Amino acid sequence: MKEKQIIQEKSSQKVSRFLDKNSLHKKDFAEMIGVTLSYVYNLIDESIPFSTRGTTLERIATVMEIEPEEFEEYKIPQEPIIIDESVIYLKDALKSKKMSVVNFLKAFPRKKRIEIVDILRGTLPVPIDYKELSMIAQVLDLTSDEIYNIWEKRMKQVLEINGMNIYSNAALVNTMFDCAKRFVNLKNGK
Repeated sequence: MKEKQIIQEKSSQKVSRFLDKNSLHKKDFAEMIGVTLSYVYNLIDESIPFSTRGTTLERIATVMEIEPEEFEEYKIPQEPIIIDESVIYLKDALKSKKMSVVNFLKAFPRKKRIEIVDILRGTLPVPIDYKELSMIAQVLDLTSDEIYNIWEKRMKQVLEINGMNIYSNAALVNTMFDCAKRFVNLKNGK
């Protein structure tokens, strides 16, 4: 019995097919992955070798909603990427809304898209700025409680990373978050 030979599609062809399938302009794609338009044209028409830079390949994979390992040029990093549970929550919200990453990214100003891609791929944390986080949550149609819970977890991370023991300072931390809850509720008209 002969085994079927697997023909691996070139990375440049994968990207080209993805752009066509999603009617995504090369300029938009370039902005989403943080490269120039000419770079995208050169990748697709194979004027230059396909990227081997991990960051670029991870961004491309994130936008295409595939694993970076699907590109033969990708080298798996030695250190694992640990994705924060808030990022996982946002990704799950995307899935439950049946929204593609491309459509999600298109909801943001062009200059903000690469930052959102980096959040989704786990290299940037969820924003600490409540207004920015609310902008992301609005696109995903999250409730005020969901937004606040994500923000509070992120704030606690920041406090701990910067040396505060949030458990021994529980009274201060709880008071601070109670105040933040009241402020957010007033701002949201509740």
